[in-house]
Amino acid sequence: MAPAARLGGPRLDPPRRGPRMTASGAGALTAPWLSDALGTKVAAVRTEPVGTGQVSDSLRVFLTYAGGTALPPTMIAKVPAADPSSRAAARAIRTYEVEASFYAEIAHTLDAGVPACYFSGYDPEPDEYAVLLEDLAPARPGDQLAGITPADAAAAIAEMAALHAAGWDAPALAALPWLNRHDADAAAFTTAMVTDLYTGFKDRYAADLGPEVTTLIEDFLPSLGGYLTAREGPSTLTHGDFRADNLLFGGPRTAVLDWQTCAYGPGLADLSYFLGSSLPVEARRAHEHDLVRTYHRALTARGVHLTWDDCWTAYRHHAFQGIVMAIGASMLVERTPRGDEMFRTMTVRHARHALDLHSLSLTREA
Repeated sequence: MAPAARLGGPRLDPPRRGPRMTASGAGALTAPWLSDALGTKVAAVRTEPVGTGQVSDSLRVFLTYAGGTALPPTMIAKVPAADPSSRAAARAIRTYEVEASFYAEIAHTLDAGVPACYFSGYDPEPDEYAVLLEDLAPARPGDQLAGITPADAAAAIAEMAALHAAGWDAPALAALPWLNRHDADAAAFTTAMVTDLYTGFKDRYAADLGPEVTTLIEDFLPSLGGYLTAREGPSTLTHGDFRADNLLFGGPRTAVLDWQTCAYGPGLADLSYFLGSSLPVEARRAHEHDLVRTYHRALTARGVHLTWDDCWTAYRHHAFQGIVMAIGASMLVERTPRGDEMFRTMTVRHARHALDLHSLSLTREA
């Protein structure tokens, strides 16, 4: 078992916490509020949208300070989405609470490609949050639709292995209720939600997915409850949505963004979801085995005991992770043309992944 000490020793000072949000979403980012949040006088502020996220709104914040400070002139702010359906989805699955808690309690302890956080705040009753993060421009974002190269995938996997090794079988993480959210009740809730949403998902996308994909999904759905309960593989800090759109390349380290779905769960779910979603099918087929080997070597080099056979089996088992995500997310968040194209692309890639790995046979054994 990996020792809990992997999480010890802060890499950075913890972010500031408070003040309470007095306005909703981007409207909270006033000079007085930012002054309180950052602990230094902000004389003026302007913002511009950045990124393609749908559950939160992300903005680049340009700050003019009243005096000298070591703080940077720009930051990235994440705040609740303006769209009501996206906000309702976020409340249902606690995404704002989870991301604020990750940056407040865990991020600064990690030696991995995670942006520095200057402020993290969450108000439970209105379900309002804000995080102020390091601006990593000009690092380039991954492109979910085009997919990423095997070289970029290997760079991201190095950071994934660092994150997973840090929390491998860590009691400190298991004790965090906002992080360790997966129990029988949660599995039953997700099973019922995804099963109910599938009818609308099929009506919207089936014509573009093709019969082989929809048949696979419908063969899998009766096993969904057991699949979610089994949680194949040791638990660790998982990202939950580790894919191209949530990565930045070209800096000193590949940066991992968007921690709204992080959890204490099986690390191989992140790896299977990432390779299934973020590489075009032919590139994934050509490089998959080598990339999983890269992950296994990086993880074991950091002191984690995991046999290759267990690694590969868990990787195959979790090929359905992306299908579960695509059904749920596509039907709950604000609908956009890019979102539709992304969910169609991801669903086809994940289905081909599960078919190539014969993953359905593993879910039936669970």
